[in-house]
Amino acid sequence: MRIGELAQRTGVSERSLRYYEREGLLTSERTPGGHRQYAERAVDRVIRIQELYAAGLSSKKIAELLPCIRDEDGGPSARATPQLVARLTEERARIDRMINDLLRSRDVLDEVIDAAAGATAAPR
Repeated sequence: MRIGELAQRTGVSERSLRYYEREGLLTSERTPGGHRQYAERAVDRVIRIQELYAAGLSSKKIAELLPCIRDEDGGPSARATPQLVARLTEERARIDRMINDLLRSRDVLDEVIDAAAGATAAPR
């Protein structure tokens, strides 16, 4: 499939797809006319890349992990290693820290909102 179809099927811009190629996250073949041609499995690959970005991983970290992850189900491939498990565990711990920080920030905001709402309530 061409880049426009891949973009449409994944909801990812053509610009982002070109970036993924430059970073080694995605591959394509070239037609005789120089157009990118993607295999059907590229859809799963792009979805997996998007999930990893959403989890807060950098393109460098994603490039390290992708060869060890099956695109279809996100499970480990035959190339998965104990080092991959260690890196993924580190990433999960980092995400857990971020979640805890966000929950603390939300609690503070809730307190401020409650105080502000009480201050603006009309006296009876």
